[in-house]
Formats: sequence, structure tokens, C-alpha cells
Amino acid sequence: KGQLSITYIVETTVADTRANISCETPTADDFALTIEGVGHTFHADYATLAEFNADNYLNNGTYKASVVAGDVNEEGYDKATFAGSAQFTVEPRQETAVSVTATIANALVKVEVTEAFERYFEGGHTLTLTTAAGNEFDVTEQAEPIFIAPKAFTISGTATKQPAQSGVEGAVVSLNYQPEQVKAQTLYTVKFDV
Repeated sequence: KGQLSITYIVETTVADTRANISCETPTADDFALTIEGVGHTFHADYATLAEFNADNYLNNGTYKASVVAGDVNEEGYDKATFAGSAQFTVEPRQETAVSVTATIANALVKVEVTEAFERYFEGGHTLTLTTAAGNEFDVTEQAEPIFIAPKAFTISGTATKQPAQSGVEGAVVSLNYQPEQVKAQTLYTVKFDV
């Protein structure tokens, strides 16, 4: 058997943009840990990293440690989920130090409109974000990104054009957007313009 110590690093940047997302970051007590054998049968679940550290000896071999804090299926503002994994090998009578980087496991969505859009649709607009789980969020005047499961989402709504000079009310236009694919650790900024 060999002794094992596991630490974690929380990464709050998102892919492509490398934008740093402002959100509540988890502590060690927030992370659940799963250790699985690679090439051999072993599986152990721990409610926290502290629970694992009380019994941190494993037989020699290769393993994969996975950590998760939060539930990616819980969607909303401040509903960030962090997850990560690392493979490691335990040598007999040696201590193995493993560091797991936990990144944002959600997709993030932020909806914006330009000033030109607001001037053109001076009769107002409404925008709704609907996730694959059927959760709906009013994003008409959204300030912060929404954390959603990395599946599908749609943004739909209406916008009312400026009234005609003859006094006829402005036409109502339907707005719809749906990306082809949605990935974890990605910030989707949807901007409506004219």
C-alpha cells in the first residue's frame, strides 16, 4: 500500500475567452471525491476530501480521482458547479501527491442588447432563456451570467418597433436564438442588435 494526499485547485476562467467568472468558489468540504481503478477493479466514493484524508491508503496501481462540487443540473445565478479529474499511480510504501484542477462544469449564458436595438425597438422588448431542463429565466435586463447544464438552450422573446408617424402602433417582432451546440466551461454571450 501507498499513502495518498489529494489537493484541489479551483479555476474560474472559461474556455476560449479566458474570461474570469465572478462566482462563489467551493472549499474542500464542498467537494465530493470518487476514486476509480484504471486497469483494475476499484471504486470508492467520499462525501468530502476530508473524509478521504482520514483513510488515505491505497494498494499500488493506477487510479483516477474525480472531484465535484455542486450539481450541474441545478441552474441559475450563483449555481456554479466545479469538476475535475486526474490520473495517478500509487507505489508501495511511498506517498503520492495528487493535485486535481476543478473547472466550471456549467455552460454560462449572458444576454445583451445594443443601444441601437433599444432605440429601434422603443416600444420595449422581453427576452426569456429556456434551458434543456425546461427552466425559464427572464433575461430582458440581465446583469450576470446564468449557470446552466451544458446541453441546449434557447432565447426567445418579442420586441416592439417604434410607432409610425401616422400614429399606427409599432409592429411586434419575434426574436429567437438557439446555438448548434452547448459546451461546459463556455460563456455564451448573445447580443441582439439591428
